Amino acid sequence: MDPLGDVADVEKSGPILPDSEDRRDESDHRSILVSNNGGFQSALGSKASKFEKTLIKYNLEARGIQRVEEHEKFHVGWLSYLQIFLLWFSINLAANNITLGMLGPAVYELSFRDASLCAVFGSLLGSVPVAWIATWGPKTGLRTLVSYSMIDCVVGGQILSAVSPNGSLSVVVGIIIVALITWLVTTFGISVFHRYERYAFLPQLIILSILYGVASPHFDLSTPSAGSASTVAGSRLSFFSLCFAAAITYGGAPADFFVYYSTNTNPYLLSGLTLASLTFSFTFALILGIGLASGLPTYPPYNTAYTSSQGGSAAGALLVSGLSPLHTFGKFCAVCVALGLIANTIPPTYSSGVDFQILGRYAERVPRFIWNTAGVVIYTVCALAGRNSLAAIFTNFLALMGYWVAIWVAIILVEFVIFRRHSSANYDWSAWNEREKLPLGIAALVAFLVGWVGAILCMAQVWYTGPIAGLVGEEGGDMGNYVGFGVATVAYGVGRWVERRLTGR
Repeated sequence: MDPLGDVADVEKSGPILPDSEDRRDESDHRSILVSNNGGFQSALGSKASKFEKTLIKYNLEARGIQRVEEHEKFHVGWLSYLQIFLLWFSINLAANNITLGMLGPAVYELSFRDASLCAVFGSLLGSVPVAWIATWGPKTGLRTLVSYSMIDCVVGGQILSAVSPNGSLSVVVGIIIVALITWLVTTFGISVFHRYERYAFLPQLIILSILYGVASPHFDLSTPSAGSASTVAGSRLSFFSLCFAAAITYGGAPADFFVYYSTNTNPYLLSGLTLASLTFSFTFALILGIGLASGLPTYPPYNTAYTSSQGGSAAGALLVSGLSPLHTFGKFCAVCVALGLIANTIPPTYSSGVDFQILGRYAERVPRFIWNTAGVVIYTVCALAGRNSLAAIFTNFLALMGYWVAIWVAIILVEFVIFRRHSSANYDWSAWNEREKLPLGIAALVAFLVGWVGAILCMAQVWYTGPIAGLVGEEGGDMGNYVGFGVATVAYGVGRWVERRLTGR
């Protein structure tokens, strides 16, 4: 029996309360919220609630940030564990990571070997905290945060534009196609999401294997990295950090996907499968992109496609050029690769519907599908605005996300290791929405801001290079992730100790 069917029922109905008394308490709580929010807001909230109930009839997901209790979860068997591996493999085996790999030779001027080593070990290191945070879903029944979708839309739009006759399909239309399909899947909930991701990897794996076979003869495996020794060192560090950022940005969402797994789920198996799947898929996609871009100086058709593309579709055009020996079938494969980005766009879009609700009780009362739609609109508009600057988006926006997620991971790691003594049993998960029982958050805020100071001093981006990062080579070396993490670790350790002494919580 597929456990996802039970999950769909729970999501449509909202939280399942174990007895009539709890149902009455929940009803009273909602009535108090309505009565205290004023006439207009009360009426608005009432209409939103009625509208949401109407949508449930059409199988749209209603459940928001409410904690998933143990009696709402399903038993985890071998199929559920297999789903963990397939989920991450489908999410990550996507063209955005191929495009990310291209930046190693194309932007940082690294050799195939240097770029490949930086990509593999950078993504491996960034995947470690993701694998750990994923285990919190079954333990807590609570959600986490969000990742990136804008980049996926840009890459998908570029590929669809490049594969159309003479670029007749604009990047704008391609972006909208990817965004709309993503919205449809995520709006209908996590059961549809899991079923989609269970099989989405298969066509991608087949087509990217074909691309490897067709394009690998043109990979340049011998040209060394460009620049002096210190410049090469800085380029290696920056590209390593970028691949690290690409992986660790998943850290804001992994618990979301496993909140319906029972608390007796094996955490070592869950984290191990997550780490293995992310590492394999990152390696497969990144090295493919590195190989394609390594051929830019030595194989004219690749260079022409990359430099002469229309409408800012350079990366997409290079990927399509790799499949060009297959003629019409190659174009079909390119379209499949573009649509495969939907698998990567779904997770952050799904999480965004919940993430908006943590802004407060007013936000919590807005039906989830509205927030989900708002998230799609926001990143689609951003993708349309930045469609001609994919390399800049990758090297700047992605790195910035890596900084803040690394700082956030430092804070929750210190809390768990030092103040909760390595045990989730030392948390009161039932108090997740009781403000008077939660930490004030002052220590976390201070650590977050101080961590950003460290990251800014050590970041190396196109638009800004920190004074410490600038000491590495001619172009600098990006150390923002690691310094931000370290500074936040120390700041939160000290601040949280003081906060607990003063407040007792």
